[in-house]
Amino acid sequence: MKFPKISEAVVRRLPMYLRFLNELAKSDVQTVSSQDLGRRLDLNPAQIRKDLAYFGEFGKKGIGYDVGYLVEKIRGILKLDQEIRVALVGAGNLGQALCNYNAYLKDNMRISAVFDANPNRIGDRINQLSVQPMEELVRTVREQHVRIGIITVPATEAQRVADQFVEAGVEGIMNFAPAIIKVPSQIRVHYADFTIELQSLAYYLNRGETEEEE
Repeated sequence: MKFPKISEAVVRRLPMYLRFLNELAKSDVQTVSSQDLGRRLDLNPAQIRKDLAYFGEFGKKGIGYDVGYLVEKIRGILKLDQEIRVALVGAGNLGQALCNYNAYLKDNMRISAVFDANPNRIGDRINQLSVQPMEELVRTVREQHVRIGIITVPATEAQRVADQFVEAGVEGIMNFAPAIIKVPSQIRVHYADFTIELQSLAYYLNRGETEEEE
């Protein structure tokens, strides 16, 4: 399934739609309108219709969207209808939390291998995964056809890990380390930096008082 070039903002909203639609499906809700989606997600219904229209005509005027059908279509758009294996480097507290959360994922995207450079962690079991040494990363990633790598190591080690993921042939990297990494242009990198998110959130604290003073 091929689509025209879509903005990153649209792609990032699709998982949000999917999460809410899955909740509706669990409650046996059969149909939902863009107005209902917009109200529950605090989004403009016209924006939702526009986002979905990039990928096809999924709704019916006066009826709305068939929840089950739309779930199936969005899963296909996000490639969640196929197995996507993920490897994680950094078996510290954050890495362990991500691996354990893996147990609750029902999509076909799952962490299938975990690595660490600390000899004391090698062989530890995390959610049925055995922590492997870094020396095995390239081989394991290739053998398991891993497509996405997750980095949860200190900033000083992030680039080195990224280089190994690149060598192994991953297509995307999720970087939790507070560092900018450099990879070839064909590899997609997303950053999850808690510090940046918290600092930007702090900007909005007491905004009402500031605006009144101005």
